[in-house]
Amino acid sequence: MNFENTKRAYLLKSNIELYQAFYLFRIISNKNLVYLGSRLALIALKLKFPISRIFRQTIFKQFCAGFKKEDSIKVINRLNKLDVKSYMHYASEGQNSELGMEFNFKKTINTISFSKTTNALPFTVFKATSLGSVSLFEKKNSGVVLNLNEMAAWGRTIDRIQKCCKYAKKLNVKMLIDAEESWVQNAIDEIAEDLMEAFNKEKAYIFTTLQLYRKDRLKYLQELFKKANRKDFSLGIKLVRGAYIEKENKRSMDLGIPSIICKSKEATDINFNNALDYILPRIEQCKLFLGSHCESSILKVTEWMKSNDIPNNYSNIWFSQLYGMADHISFNLAAQGYNVIKYVPYGPVKEVIPYLIRRAEENTSVRSQTPRELKLIKKELKRRKLKELEL
Repeated sequence: MNFENTKRAYLLKSNIELYQAFYLFRIISNKNLVYLGSRLALIALKLKFPISRIFRQTIFKQFCAGFKKEDSIKVINRLNKLDVKSYMHYASEGQNSELGMEFNFKKTINTISFSKTTNALPFTVFKATSLGSVSLFEKKNSGVVLNLNEMAAWGRTIDRIQKCCKYAKKLNVKMLIDAEESWVQNAIDEIAEDLMEAFNKEKAYIFTTLQLYRKDRLKYLQELFKKANRKDFSLGIKLVRGAYIEKENKRSMDLGIPSIICKSKEATDINFNNALDYILPRIEQCKLFLGSHCESSILKVTEWMKSNDIPNNYSNIWFSQLYGMADHISFNLAAQGYNVIKYVPYGPVKEVIPYLIRRAEENTSVRSQTPRELKLIKKELKRRKLKELEL
């Protein structure tokens, strides 16, 4: 496996797009600049300042495929021609009203319907807190007894989630349930387990997500396999390292409690690879969706597949990267016949700004990620320049 083939990695990008990506990654490699810019952007949103245009021409263009799902199909078709599948998500976050949650529910249902129209979209995804109040999830997570109004609202939340999953199974679209912050995750885990037990009898349609930067997730994974064996359902497991490092550590400091996050990237990598070591020998019992930009973890899986005579296109193993990132992994894997899929968010700029800020913050929190992107883009630009000189 050669992740250094930049010609293949950036085949879909023009020189201008590569230069734009290069300068954007240089900006978001500066942690202080990202922190300041994020805070100012959130304040500007609250004050309704017109900042959408700035985001549209920079970070939105890099990490989002379009304003509407119809806009995104052009991107999806281009990816599909290079054997890279997609899964779409209306990336609006932080809806707290019943009206907003109903809107997100309809968007999720529409995305499932849209996914059925093409084999380029085998998965879809939702955030549980986009379909219910964050405060309710926090209360359920903490075991707080809900009052009558809260119980009715929670019932509506569960109803929305169940309808989405039932509809996805009906249309044969696999559904990923996003992982979120630790103070709501136990409630989401409980919902995901119930849904897998209900809908994953024949095969895995519903996938739960485990963030392996959490120290407790390996033990939870082991318990999940035991439960699936006991109750006779298939598992859908999406493994990621995690996307809320800054928030998790800040909350621990504010509350004066030990952090549940691994102390270092190296410790997270060990935890992640231990989870792979646990899943791979049991791969017939579950579908593995590997959401990772870490080359060593991906090579761990591909080498295991090779040593166990498992074909590259084995249907129980998928490799996933974010749209706008890690193209050197996605396109080089796809060229070797592995199942590869990009997370393709869409939505109005104003609605997806919180998601975009999270993407920028995540890039700064992983030391090796942005420098690697910059190095490979520079390599490809140099290769193209030399090619032009030869001509």
